Amino acid sequence: MENAEDYLRGKHLLIVDDEPDILETLEEMLDMCIIDSAPDHDTAKKFLDKTAYDAAILDIMGVRGYDLLDLCTDKGIPALMLTAHALSPDNLKKSIQSGASAYIPKDKIADIAEHVADLLQNARAGKTRHGGWFAKLRPFFDRKFGPGWKEEDRQFWQEYENKYVPQREDAEKLL
Repeated sequence: MENAEDYLRGKHLLIVDDEPDILETLEEMLDMCIIDSAPDHDTAKKFLDKTAYDAAILDIMGVRGYDLLDLCTDKGIPALMLTAHALSPDNLKKSIQSGASAYIPKDKIADIAEHVADLLQNARAGKTRHGGWFAKLRPFFDRKFGPGWKEEDRQFWQEYENKYVPQREDAEKLL
């Protein structure tokens, strides 16, 4: 994989979060990109109505992230859900079902450039539902959500992992 910073250079991103420090952090971490940032749903919607983006990074809580995800999906913009307060198995599943290309905990914000580059490379290859991000973060989710967290929705997770998540040997290449 090409260096994430080089790959992202000049890409146009929309970043939406109601926490000014998160917006500022993301703008600094992704300074190789052209960034529009929005602190709320209405501002983000205005941006989406008039601008084409390579990708969007959406918070869930406080900005009506799922409504914005629907808009991005309708426009063919791959979206990465970045969350702290909505970090739960239910929101992870809902994000996937709603068309998010990735669901990244804010605890993993340090790796945002790699996640966005991965999302864009997969979108370019026509893999809008690639689960490489999930393979990388599975140990985090297992620790955070506890043993057996996928049991309640066993069929969903089995189908998702069989269809979209790289197998162990493929996942090791991603690390």
